[in-house]
Amino acid sequence: MKYIGYCRKSTDESDRQILSIESQIAELKEFADRQNVEILDFVTESRTAKMPGRPLFANVLKRIEKGEAQGIISWHPDRLARNSIDGGKIIYLLDTGKLIDLNFTHFGLRIHLRENLYSILLLARVNIMWTISVRM
Repeated sequence: MKYIGYCRKSTDESDRQILSIESQIAELKEFADRQNVEILDFVTESRTAKMPGRPLFANVLKRIEKGEAQGIISWHPDRLARNSIDGGKIIYLLDTGKLIDLNFTHFGLRIHLRENLYSILLLARVNIMWTISVRM
């Protein structure tokens, strides 16, 4: 199975996390070495995920749809989506079987479609919580 590593650091002052993009990449590389997984490349973006429209993230999803990779590795689930549209796209790709595996190194959380369909529900609930927290 092939993965794309996705790292994001927000440009929104209220959404700045502690871990730099470089530190995120280092964690993903360590994880890949330990788990013996192939990361095709790392996509890095410096934009907020509160609103849809991140071009590099959209390209990651297109690559998944085309079958170039079957999984995404990221530091934390909120690096992928903090709005319902992007979150919904991820869930749709999982639901259709084009995205098979998500790994989040910060939590040690793995969402693997073939092992546990309940994981999709968990991801949907977490995405809803982030979407609501953005509005507060």
